Amino acid sequence: MRTVLVANRGEIACRVLRACREAGLRAVAVHAEDEVGAMHTELADLSVPLSGAGASAYLDGEAIIAAALQHDADGIHPGFGFLSERAGFAQAVIDAGLIWIGPSPDAIKRMGDKMTARITMREAGVPVIPGEEIEVEPTGDETADLDATLVAVREASQRVGFPLLLKASAGGGGKGMRAVESAEGLDEAVRGARREAIAAFGDGRVYLERLLRGARHVEVQVLADAHGRTVHLGERECSVQRRHQKVFEEAPCAVVDEDQRQRMGAAAIAAAEAVDYVGAGTVEFLMENDGTFHFLEMNTRIQVEHPITELVTGVDLVREQLRIAAGEPMTVPDLAMRGHAIEVRIYAEDPANGFLPSIGPLAVFRPPTGPGLRLDTGVREGDEVSPSYDPMLAKLIVHAPSRNEALQRMRRALEEFIILGTTTNVAFLRDLCDLDAVVSASTSTTTLDEAYPNGWSAEPATEAALALGAVLASASQGQTHAAEGGPSGPRSPFFSLSRRYP
Repeated sequence: MRTVLVANRGEIACRVLRACREAGLRAVAVHAEDEVGAMHTELADLSVPLSGAGASAYLDGEAIIAAALQHDADGIHPGFGFLSERAGFAQAVIDAGLIWIGPSPDAIKRMGDKMTARITMREAGVPVIPGEEIEVEPTGDETADLDATLVAVREASQRVGFPLLLKASAGGGGKGMRAVESAEGLDEAVRGARREAIAAFGDGRVYLERLLRGARHVEVQVLADAHGRTVHLGERECSVQRRHQKVFEEAPCAVVDEDQRQRMGAAAIAAAEAVDYVGAGTVEFLMENDGTFHFLEMNTRIQVEHPITELVTGVDLVREQLRIAAGEPMTVPDLAMRGHAIEVRIYAEDPANGFLPSIGPLAVFRPPTGPGLRLDTGVREGDEVSPSYDPMLAKLIVHAPSRNEALQRMRRALEEFIILGTTTNVAFLRDLCDLDAVVSASTSTTTLDEAYPNGWSAEPATEAALALGAVLASASQGQTHAAEGGPSGPRSPFFSLSRRYP
């Protein structure tokens, strides 16, 4: 493998392109019509335009494969999101004579269908959340299929018990998921979940799981090569979530001891081997207070939060993906976790207004600096935040000898992170660092709902802070416009502060 096309954008494209360059591989990027000159295009040896603007351009598998063939790429790395977990695209890449940098299409398909995954895990001896799959033979008549599903779900709910979670078999990211407290709300939940799942995935099948309140979301990173070796690289805790989307992630989990780590690791390896997995993947579990853990799902791609595992193990996961895809044995040593790492996701969104996405210019984008800090990003100062893409701007990651030191380092880093021109969640993330559940490592998947039942609110910015923000933005834009031969001054009179000022 000499040339890799990265079928993605933003920070993960930048991450993979850098790994390719470090591995001595020629790196090819693709870009939508509205991302000419985006950061990821400048990190590649060659950037190929795609037809269309917005996220849909990156979902055109045929165009991406054609670009790879036209520009002599040997393999395609999908990153995460977009086409990364589409078995059909993986198979098309292979059929075109290219190397798919990921697991087999069969493994993607078997783990992507949540009901099939549950059955496969049970057969492999991996503990699954108590629940029941709903098997209804589709007729092509949506009314008849819905009626049959309602009958089957009502019967199964009596065996599973309430409260329960109704989930879409093809779901992900919280889509097609409903918490149901009692039988009275069951039919409405089924109708809503099916409707959402059909719209998002074209598949309305659902299943039931017992609702485990107060559980932790703990996931295990696995790597497997084509030479018969499968290893785990310890666990990450990702319990702090908003609408089933991870917000604050750390490695290792503060309450997992070495015995628990080995048992969860063994279960994750068994899960991977059950589908002949090759590549990097993540096996997700829900862990109860007594340490009992249950299989939740497997993500058949690199995870957003992979940097925290890299920092505590010293393993470059993307580099290993490239090595494994090239047919080489992985070079991962025996597991040795050092220190503690935390990652937060920086979003262009307004936490005080229901976390609605925010758009506008990054008039000032000044990340913190110092020892033990890592920033994975796909944006720069002066870029425009577009409503056409996911609003994640960057991932801020810290590493320190202990959890307490890592938390202190993250607090300091967030206080020094200045973003002006668009609203971000940096102040909200700073507050999380002082949340009792986070400080005491007693988080669960319901932590944010319990901490902010009426939503999060920001402290009002002082006049001095606003004035300082305007000065910083004006100076930054003055430099930018002067370089372009245009007028100086800020692009917008409205600035939102990421930093708390006394």
